[in-house]
Amino acid sequence: MSPAVLLAIAIVSEVIGTVLLRVSDGMSKLVPSVGMLAAYGVSVYMLALVLKHFDIGFTYAVWSGVGTAAIAVIGFAAWGEPMGALKVLSIAAVIAGVIGLNISAAH
Repeated sequence: MSPAVLLAIAIVSEVIGTVLLRVSDGMSKLVPSVGMLAAYGVSVYMLALVLKHFDIGFTYAVWSGVGTAAIAVIGFAAWGEPMGALKVLSIAAVIAGVIGLNISAAH
């Protein structure tokens, strides 16, 4: 499997783990808590595989940046968390940073 696909799986599983962490109600609900642990486990394992191919700085920035942006959007859509102009601008900055890292990694 390509490192880019592995990184995508790592990001998606990290986002799932974070959503389940929210749903677990402080880890007081068993099923979402176990799911959260499994999702984070998959995410870290996929990251370990990706690091065989990509630099750690690039990998972690993409993983954390895309995950953070996704969670902010999910928080807004699923739980009605505020999405003001500063948050939108900040998400755009994260996306711009990830694009910049992709461009710099290609050089």
